[in-house]
Amino acid sequence: IVWNVGVLLFLLMIITSFIGYVLPWGQMSFWAATVITNLLSAIPYIGDDIVKWVWGGFSVSNATLNRFYSLHYLLPFILIALAIAHIIALHEDGSSNPIGVRSDIDKVPFHHYYTVKDLFGVIILLIGLCVLA
Repeated sequence: IVWNVGVLLFLLMIITSFIGYVLPWGQMSFWAATVITNLLSAIPYIGDDIVKWVWGGFSVSNATLNRFYSLHYLLPFILIALAIAHIIALHEDGSSNPIGVRSDIDKVPFHHYYTVKDLFGVIILLIGLCVLA
């Protein structure tokens, strides 16, 4: 589950940044529209329907921009939730690999040390931010 959440987190971060990149000053470039259309239409079976949903029809219009703004606003909150889920899964299950090969030979207790280390890092960060404010 650690790898699955991590890969989903990675892809969602790319999608969020790309949506933000194609929305400068409230306008979407035709290059970005072409790239998005080509990427989505390459998905087998459902690509055409997804393209029609993304664009709100067959053209880039105000509905498209509103949809992209709302996605660009909501996706960071989903990213935060996935990051928390990733950290929880990492602390509970430990690190592994996508093939599922178990490596219990030299396993070090993971959860408690890294939980304390992460909390210490967050506290230091918050102290630094309070000093700057």
